[in-house]
Amino acid sequence: MNIEYKLADVTESFVSLFEANRNILLAENNEHLNSIRREAVTSLAKLKIPGKKSENYKYTAIGDLLFEEMNHVFSPKKIEFNIEDIFSCDIPEIDTQAILVLNGFFLNQGEEITKLENGVIIGSLRAAMKSYPDLVYKHFAQYSDYKNDPIAALNTAFAQDGVFLYVPKNVKHEKSIQIIHLLLSEEDQMVQHRNLFILEEGAEANVVICDHSLSIQKFITNSVTEVFADKNSNFNITRVQNEHDKSVQITNSFIQQEQDSTVTSNTISLHGGVIRNNIKVNLNGENCENNSLGLFLADKEQHIDNSIYINHLKPNCTSNQLYKGILDENARGAFAGRIHVWPDAQKTMAYQKNNNILLSDDAKMNSKPQLEIYADDVKCSHGATVGQLDEEALFYMRSRGINERESRLLLMYAFAHEVISEIKLPALRERIDELVEKRLRGELSRCNNCKMNCR
Repeated sequence: MNIEYKLADVTESFVSLFEANRNILLAENNEHLNSIRREAVTSLAKLKIPGKKSENYKYTAIGDLLFEEMNHVFSPKKIEFNIEDIFSCDIPEIDTQAILVLNGFFLNQGEEITKLENGVIIGSLRAAMKSYPDLVYKHFAQYSDYKNDPIAALNTAFAQDGVFLYVPKNVKHEKSIQIIHLLLSEEDQMVQHRNLFILEEGAEANVVICDHSLSIQKFITNSVTEVFADKNSNFNITRVQNEHDKSVQITNSFIQQEQDSTVTSNTISLHGGVIRNNIKVNLNGENCENNSLGLFLADKEQHIDNSIYINHLKPNCTSNQLYKGILDENARGAFAGRIHVWPDAQKTMAYQKNNNILLSDDAKMNSKPQLEIYADDVKCSHGATVGQLDEEALFYMRSRGINERESRLLLMYAFAHEVISEIKLPALRERIDELVEKRLRGELSRCNNCKMNCR
């Protein structure tokens, strides 16, 4: 089949799916949301699902992945379980506020949306649209660029729920929030969910997102997270991806930063069949700081692709990108990091580094660092390396009595630790250290934090 026709068929199938389920998708009688959904479907039909000819998806054929027929669920499916057994953390010191999302829908453990004593609002995005519509729609779909991004348009058309977080002005929310995305189904399923995080001026918060697949069926997840960080706010978001080899995970993070704000995102990809992470950052005020970090570990036939776009719009801003990958067996990796400095963004400091280790002759890594600079008073640099473990370092360690296997593990662990050390939450940093070490030793297939008894 001609590739262009195939992509057109994939796109048309989603447009047809929307039309067939229009009454469900537009059932809330919310004209603001419904108009956004209709615009998103129109954008999707015009833009089409990207294929390999798309420069942005050159190494990850999204059209091929979405061509497979999957089950779509547009309302939460009831599953009986013991709440206390759904998630059990073996490090009590993490002390997070846990929120569960099952197959893209907020899992009701009481109130769907809660306003805490300090003014923080957290809960179901769908519930927030009803309870706090003015607050939600001031930011919802404002940063995801669904009119120009077909994957964001796909999510905007179909996503029905997710997590909403609002931190009011000058509030420092001390307790970290842990969002646990669980996938559980008796049939292959596509899941689309949406997160919206809003930090007002001077606010601070930490969010940990954990992605887990709990049944052997194939899952395709297309998620969108929008973050608004107002003046002088500070936001840390860590994502831990730990799904099985039959999973396909597409994450899209859109981050809007205003003056003097700091946002640090850290994506740890421990396990998954195909993973594509898209991060787009707009530095929309002076003196912003953005830190985008990632660590990915892949073996067998796994494929992990990270695409980062930092948009320097205003002067005196700083951005740092650090992504590292370790690939073994027939694994495939890709990294595309783009720094765009606009003419008004003088005094920009932007740094990008992508380092990768290949442990086998069959593993493959594609790295594409990019600088696009239209200002003349900037400090920008980028660099990428793809290589093997340092043989001299291995020889030195073995000469000191350390066997070859342990020497290799120590070198890989030291390589990975530069990214892990940037995780802000100490207990989580220690836990990720442990998980990465187990993954490198081949002892970890999926995180054992989650224990679910389903009937």
